Amino acid sequence: MAGMNLTVGFDLDMTLIDSRPGIKAAYQALSAETGTFIDADAAVTRLGPPLDEELAYWFPEAEIPAVADRYREIYPTYAIEPTPAMPGAREAIEAVQALGGRAIVVTAKHEPNARLHLKHLGIEPDAVIGWLWAEAKAGALREYGAQVYVGDHVGDVRGARKAGALSVVVPTGPCPEPELRAAGADVVLADLTALPRWLAEYVAAQQARPVQQARPAHAGTAAAEAPATA
Repeated sequence: MAGMNLTVGFDLDMTLIDSRPGIKAAYQALSAETGTFIDADAAVTRLGPPLDEELAYWFPEAEIPAVADRYREIYPTYAIEPTPAMPGAREAIEAVQALGGRAIVVTAKHEPNARLHLKHLGIEPDAVIGWLWAEAKAGALREYGAQVYVGDHVGDVRGARKAGALSVVVPTGPCPEPELRAAGADVVLADLTALPRWLAEYVAAQQARPVQQARPAHAGTAAAEAPATA
């Protein structure tokens, strides 16, 4: 990695982990406890934005802070065990580290719960930063010097672009490929299993032009045009 200090950021929900089963179980438990109907099946189609935005569908505004706190309290009991890693997630993190870089997770999720997920699944990033959504992720990405941010949501694209990072997306969450491209995603991969190869090509391209410090070539290059989902 001579001449390049590589840092790659990753979103968590629907990027590194398939959080739908766990979040559905947590919402069902919260609904039973509060006596308030929550359509958990609908809720898990909208993953990405902060918890308060989803709770606003089901609870009066004044109740949301307390309900959100309770959700976060019960979350480990219901959501950690049933949540699997996305295909290629562990390998994607390890690919960054194998190149001598840092892999960081920047997520809107409650940070302690994000750490529980990663520990349970044996995924070991170099840092985890929680409670950040969309453009707010840019501060953490800049602080860690991330050149690349990998996510699944248009909010992840916005955060990457505000940070001046390359926006790499996988259409494995609620946003289909056309929506991600329309939002300005630089690179679309079918899923994280494609990331190690793309990353190796990206690093090689950067090392071949060390004098240039601008954002690297992406759209329209062979390295960027990895297979995308139909």
